[in-house]
Amino acid sequence: MFTGIVEELGEVVALEHGADSARLTVHGPLVTSDALPGASIAVNGVCLTVVGEPTDGGFTVDVMAQTLRHSALGDLVPGSPVNLERAMAADGRFGGHVVQGHVDGTAVVVRREPGDRWEVVTISLPPHLARYLVPQGSITVDGVSLTVSALDDEAGTFSVSLIPTTLELTTLGRRAVGDPVNLEVDVLAKYVHRLLTNRNATLETPWTS
Repeated sequence: MFTGIVEELGEVVALEHGADSARLTVHGPLVTSDALPGASIAVNGVCLTVVGEPTDGGFTVDVMAQTLRHSALGDLVPGSPVNLERAMAADGRFGGHVVQGHVDGTAVVVRREPGDRWEVVTISLPPHLARYLVPQGSITVDGVSLTVSALDDEAGTFSVSLIPTTLELTTLGRRAVGDPVNLEVDVLAKYVHRLLTNRNATLETPWTS
């Protein structure tokens, strides 16, 4: 589990595409400082598993076909910056919100509106995810925990307000209009929706005959 607080801005070293998968190597000295084979690291919001021993401040992960289909990782190239976050320690601070690293879909940056020291970024909202967003609710964009500052159901967009720290220390400060981003909606919203749409269903347990 993650919290959407990016620890480090890493860099793609290599992306090798296979027939239906890819192997991604990323430079990230901080997140690899205590990483072991099998550790979970979120790359632009996608939970991936470290393969082999991290070396020279870098780590390698395998990316399966489904992940490539449902995320923007396949668009990365050597030199691409990526947001990195290690799995949350049990005694760590819960700075963002519950983030699983399971991307629900991709979207594109629609508009950027600079402010005094902050910026409003408007992003397209896939119709199947619109039901899970509410104003002032949580959304994860490229692995960054953010608050929905505006929601336009008619236009099919939502907006987030980015402070200078987020602009400087994450990829969101570099995303141009038209660039793809990974989205993960609040898992609690998904559970609530599921419960409300199936509230007449009978709870079954393994020992029910």
